[in-house]
Amino acid sequence: MILKYDVIVIGGGHAGCEAATASANMGAKTCLVTMDMNKIAQMSCNPAIGGIAKGQIVREIDALGGQMALVTDATAIQFRMLNRSKGPAVWSPRAQCDRGKFIWKWRSMLDATPNLDIWQDQADELIVENGKAIGVKTIWGCELRAKAVIITAGTFLNGLMHIGRKMVPGGRIAEPAVPHFTESITRHGIRSARMKTGTPVRIDKRSVHFEDMERQDGENGYYKFSYMGEQRPLEQLPCWVCYTNEEVHETLRSGLADSPLYNGQIQSIGPRYCPSIETKLVTFPERPQHLLFLEPEGETTNEMYLNGFSSSLPMDVQIAALKKIPALRDLKVYRPGYAIEYDFFDPTQLKHSLESKVIEGLFMAGQVNGTTGYEEAGGQGTIAGINAALFAGSVGCANSASNATFELKRDEAYIGVLIDDLVTKGVDEPYRMFTSRAEYRILLRQDDADARLTEKAYQLGIAKRDRYDWWLEKKQHIEEIETFCKTFAIKPKVVNGALEAMGSTPLVYGCKLEDLVARPELNFEKLYEIVPELKAMVEKLPNRQEEIAEAAEIHIKYKGYIEREQMVAEKMHRLENIKIKGKFDYPNLTAISTEARQKLEKIQPETLAQASRIPGVSPSDINAMLVLLGR
Repeated sequence: MILKYDVIVIGGGHAGCEAATASANMGAKTCLVTMDMNKIAQMSCNPAIGGIAKGQIVREIDALGGQMALVTDATAIQFRMLNRSKGPAVWSPRAQCDRGKFIWKWRSMLDATPNLDIWQDQADELIVENGKAIGVKTIWGCELRAKAVIITAGTFLNGLMHIGRKMVPGGRIAEPAVPHFTESITRHGIRSARMKTGTPVRIDKRSVHFEDMERQDGENGYYKFSYMGEQRPLEQLPCWVCYTNEEVHETLRSGLADSPLYNGQIQSIGPRYCPSIETKLVTFPERPQHLLFLEPEGETTNEMYLNGFSSSLPMDVQIAALKKIPALRDLKVYRPGYAIEYDFFDPTQLKHSLESKVIEGLFMAGQVNGTTGYEEAGGQGTIAGINAALFAGSVGCANSASNATFELKRDEAYIGVLIDDLVTKGVDEPYRMFTSRAEYRILLRQDDADARLTEKAYQLGIAKRDRYDWWLEKKQHIEEIETFCKTFAIKPKVVNGALEAMGSTPLVYGCKLEDLVARPELNFEKLYEIVPELKAMVEKLPNRQEEIAEAAEIHIKYKGYIEREQMVAEKMHRLENIKIKGKFDYPNLTAISTEARQKLEKIQPETLAQASRIPGVSPSDINAMLVLLGR
């Protein structure tokens, strides 16, 4: 049987779901191929969305018309805004979700998406003709043909799970691995390698002594992930904090000889920023304890997730060690932690559109590109889905053309930073996004993703009219507040008493309200007492008053920093405009260093700015290339 589509998406994880809905919403006839329709967008590890920099990515997916934020808000059982003690450039939303409800909410989203079919099957072979991907064959003998193929296979490609010395093929616990498919890709010249990740034990909450743990509640304020939709409908639940101790460590050390990480069983590299508990013991032997978070898996389930205790030690060692923690002395588990090795493909062989440089019409997104995290996967999936639809030339794509692509710059989105890092620097360990990876953090805040991206998404057709209208309304109200603050006059005799009471310097001369907003010790909440007209203006807004007021306040307070960073970004754009692809014979370019020649020959950057971000390419190399270009 042969089924024909514009775009085929292989894998129903977070990257695949975003890719499929993005492609379909742009008018491309799309098919999502998944092994199990009941595990769509499964949260393989922690049932949480967001976190440092990851939360910004989810906001960006939402601003682009994606679904992850909407699904998260609908299924969240705890919300927190991280980094609130620091500046707004690094505020990051995070939500604990109901794992089961998250899957079914995503499933309902997919079922309601026009132009999108789901095919339950397993990809077995990529079909390539004349250097172009034209479809896949499945294990059940079906051929799916398309103009573009997106691979979002997660950890399933030749997946191998480890618990102690026991090894079982699988892409996730109780789910089969996908053999052969990697080989059908690499035979065409695409490089693959292996990575490792892991997940912790799952605990029965009925066996936990919560009285011996520290309770950690979430926030019940106005924050959400999506700029659309309603406030969180589910019951909000606490998380719990406890610590390992020396007895725990001693028990764990007794099992290191059987640890796949240290007996040679696992050769691949794991995530640096999410190490296993045995890695923590070996790397930080002087530490007497390690922090653990016990987090609910759902609104009604007894299953809980022990964050910070990822492990592939033998199961009896894991359980014996955990019972040495007072709160877990009567521990019962649903399953132990395990590690998993899987195939990924060298992302330097991708364009910024996430299309392969080797096979035309083949796109890749998610962990197959060497990343880790649901959010990084979803962001890549959104971009891959948009570009696959554009590549397919779908009728519904307003900007569709044979050479049209949608790419985000490093000053436009964390998703842009993520993809640029992958394709210019490559990976030697699972890539995780942090705010520190972005040089334009003040421009990439969690509060302004819609300002950066929704207009672009609406022009593409991926963001629908209701989302665009909401952004226009929000934009108008922000501008109204900013104009009010610029023009409202403040008189010293009216406000000085209140300013001194708030620990702020009294005025000598009159000023505009924006001058008070700019003071670090003041905010809108305090200024409402001094300027009731400001409070009245905000309270008249038809909806989302707090969100709009905060966005306006941040823009006023950090205006100078924002403008300075925009100037720096504009300078870099000049290098982005200098195209160098095909203009240099790198092996014979003696004016630059040997390392630069080798790196440039391998990666073949499109622009001089991309070349400047490749490790090993120095500023002097860039200057030499500028001279050779006649600049």
